[in-house]
Amino acid sequence: MSDAPGTLSLKKDIPDAAGRLGTEKISRLLLRFSIPAVTGMLVNALYNVVDRFFVGRGVDELALGGLSLVLPLMTVSMAFAMLFGIGTANMISMRLGQGRRNEAENALNHCLILLTVTGLLMTILGLVFLDPLLSILGAQKGSVALDYARRYFRIILYGTVFMMIGFGFSHCTRAQGFPTVTMISMILGAGMNMILDPLFIFVFKWGVEGAAWATIISQLVSAVWILSFSLGGRAVIKLRRKSLKPSLSIVWQILTFGSAQFLLQFIMSGVQLLYNTSMGWYGEQALGVSNGGDIALSGMNINGSITMLILMPVFGINQGAQPILGYNYGAKKYRRVLQAYLWAISAATIICIAGFFAGEIFPLELVKAFAPAGSPALLRFAPWAMRAMLLLLPLNGFQIVSANFFVVTGRPKMSIFLTTLRQCIAFIPCMLLFGRIWGLWGVVAAAPVADGFAFILTGIMIIVELKKLRQH
Repeated sequence: MSDAPGTLSLKKDIPDAAGRLGTEKISRLLLRFSIPAVTGMLVNALYNVVDRFFVGRGVDELALGGLSLVLPLMTVSMAFAMLFGIGTANMISMRLGQGRRNEAENALNHCLILLTVTGLLMTILGLVFLDPLLSILGAQKGSVALDYARRYFRIILYGTVFMMIGFGFSHCTRAQGFPTVTMISMILGAGMNMILDPLFIFVFKWGVEGAAWATIISQLVSAVWILSFSLGGRAVIKLRRKSLKPSLSIVWQILTFGSAQFLLQFIMSGVQLLYNTSMGWYGEQALGVSNGGDIALSGMNINGSITMLILMPVFGINQGAQPILGYNYGAKKYRRVLQAYLWAISAATIICIAGFFAGEIFPLELVKAFAPAGSPALLRFAPWAMRAMLLLLPLNGFQIVSANFFVVTGRPKMSIFLTTLRQCIAFIPCMLLFGRIWGLWGVVAAAPVADGFAFILTGIMIIVELKKLRQH
């Protein structure tokens, strides 16, 4: 009996780039997929980190606080890019594993429409309601950082569509078996940003506006590259008008598969907003200077940049493992699923341990990299805050990879719960309670406490899940 059209008979037609996911040695696959993904995530992080690095050196330390203020709004845009991009990537991996290439290609077309329409809406709404949005960012009355935030974010809004397409489509390209294409896209964008930032800030003297223009031009370059690949002949699945068959069912599946990472990013936006507000509330009293709130914002901006650089490789490993996990789970090769998960956990933990030692041993040097002429208050607060925040960092790799594992095994609700565990369920109550008791230092201490709680509960859940997987 022949296979039904569009299903199993297509398995033998899937190019080797995707087919190797089910046959090649797991350790080699994870290395091949994770190195470009890690590089890509680090490069993607450089969009924000490079802006902060050059703004801190070329403007002043309070401008860093302004960039910190708008981070919650930028995280919302990233959340939607991840919702559509990761959701489509998960769907592509599983459909290719099942041999249903037509559905994978249709999902890719839906992804482009969702990213474009959402990006345009966010640009329009952001420009119309710019001042009301900035009024809720958590800055105290008279904050100098708020003016920097307004000047920076007004320009960033024009590049929302470019960011969403470039970042969202990078997941889809990786899911087809082309992680290097994704890496090149991000390297092009970040490389352009690293060239334009010092040019616009130091040569043209555009200040924070120069950093914003550098960012959106770089995002445009990334978007053009990734779209040109998806329209070309090398891609396993392509952007083709004839392949688009509008379907609410496909949209719903994309939303379901991407909901865990979307919710995590959206909650991170809320946490960042609460964090900024707490810095404003407690900063002046704790640091003993009149602009203590802005200085606390700048210090946490620097520490957030360091933490981002440490965790981005972990997210890269997580994303590199995703197509391997998704393809083999769809193909019912459960032993390979377990092997890929354990390899990803090991690699992520090694990176977190290395980041922990760097942050604990060299905190002052890391802070001065962003603010070489920092005020005494900043150079007192930021290094000690960094040491406290990174105390339980070695546990984060396990928690991040394990949360994503439940998406692959078809339990997105559990994944949503675990991804929100540290950022919301544990972290926010700790921040509020400790802040009332110990002020600014209580807010800082909330991070390691939440890390420990999330590790314990995630460990219990994953033990149960792995027992089920071993039975297969």
